[in-house]
Amino acid sequence: DVYKRQVYDDTGGIGKLYARQDEIGTPFCVTVDHQSLEDEAVTVRDRDTWAQERVKVADLQEHLLKRLGE
Repeated sequence: DVYKRQVYDDTGGIGKLYARQDEIGTPFCVTVDHQSLEDEAVTVRDRDTWAQERVKVADLQEHLLKRLGE
């Protein structure tokens, strides 16, 4: 099983939120924003590369499991 933890943090700007998660070693951050309500997708940010991509909510679990297995 993959260790899962969900944290809701709405303090500070998005850059500070990402920085806090980087410090504790969170491999991926999932961001839900106003656009998520329209396109049913979230932004997934990679801690190591800072690459961001939009992923459909329905595909999120599979996407993260695949990335964690790399």
